[in-house]
Amino acid sequence: MPARSLKTIIESLLFVHDQPLTLDRLALLLEEFERSEIRSALEELVREYEEAQRGIVLAQVAGGYQLRSRPEHADYIRRLTKSRGVKFSQSALETLAIIAYRQPITRAEVEYLRGVDSGGVLKSLLEKKLLRILGKKDVPGKPIIYGTSREFLELFGLKDLNALPSLKEIQELAPPDPFADQPALPLDPVEAQ
Repeated sequence: MPARSLKTIIESLLFVHDQPLTLDRLALLLEEFERSEIRSALEELVREYEEAQRGIVLAQVAGGYQLRSRPEHADYIRRLTKSRGVKFSQSALETLAIIAYRQPITRAEVEYLRGVDSGGVLKSLLEKKLLRILGKKDVPGKPIIYGTSREFLELFGLKDLNALPSLKEIQELAPPDPFADQPALPLDPVEAQ
């Protein structure tokens, strides 16, 4: 079959599947093609979607490939679906960030870093399938070890955990401190005189 045909087959599979398809899965489905041909077709499709400036892109997320709407169109899509997107409480975001950056991690370690009980938040994140249980730690009491799930990567549009922003990148996003250039005030009233 010609390469054009392979690209259209892959495009059809990606269009009908609601989760990212990995190269391994595509290779199993398309056994009449070489893995290298499939990889080349995927890379070509990614380029074509990006260059065409269409309303959808072929993104690498959660270790696979998925057709997605452009992020800059999110407001328009919300109007259509009348949903306001996924909202997280501050505690859920803190817990999710700790687990994403420190995994594998136990509940006690999360609670130590947050300084508060996190059982309810962990349960909620597990129910939303953003976390998964990786096993049990080989210490007394055998606590459960948590990590992020494939759904976490999909929701946040991450190819893998290496795509998480670094601390430096996060700090660059923060607004500058308006009081950074001001001299410190003396704490002792006697020194003020």
